[in-house]
Amino acid sequence: MPEPVVLLVEDEIPIRRFLRPALTSQGYRLFEAATGADALADAATRQPDVVILDLGLPDMDGLEVIRRLREWSSVPIIVLSARGQERDKVSALDAGADDYVGKPFGPDELLARIRAALRRRAMGVDGEPTFVVAELKVDLAHRHVSVGGREVHLTPIEYRLLASLVHDAGKVLTHRHLLREVWGPHAEDAHTLRVHMAQLRRKLEAEPANPRYLLTEPGVGYRLSAE
Repeated sequence: MPEPVVLLVEDEIPIRRFLRPALTSQGYRLFEAATGADALADAATRQPDVVILDLGLPDMDGLEVIRRLREWSSVPIIVLSARGQERDKVSALDAGADDYVGKPFGPDELLARIRAALRRRAMGVDGEPTFVVAELKVDLAHRHVSVGGREVHLTPIEYRLLASLVHDAGKVLTHRHLLREVWGPHAEDAHTLRVHMAQLRRKLEAEPANPRYLLTEPGVGYRLSAE
């Protein structure tokens, strides 16, 4: 099996030095770019399996890099940035990023996000109809959900919400994305989403107040754990 290719787009040399051994020690084939222009060129020539992208690049905004990549590529993009405001996270995700890791960060967190992105990409390629993490099992082909071998009965809306999260397991999905996926293109009521997410947690989580599977990204949206 070939080594997964990771493209690291970061203009700060100390961060590249910090990440280089962490990534290469895990068997990733690493390429580095310091500008948005180089990132777009390398993405086309190197065909990476994952792109780690800093938003604060010297030649163009990282959001523009995301938009240009999304014109022709579905490669998972993990945004790496010191921008901590919620609107920046939402903007990056809405532009097409798959995940968001804020600076400062630990390499273990980033490596976990990379593994989740690669797993999600493999699921999409293989068309695997069954998602399993820990004791949660979702059989998309038969619309069957179980936890620890116990069947869980969901309402149609609860199932659509869970299926949307399963389809992008490990990825942060914004409130707006989930509302439109589950309730339609004109849905805007975030309260409805919160109510149904609470109901899902009561059915799937051993401790709904401390969820194992259905994770909240404060002010941004939700993520289904893929680890």
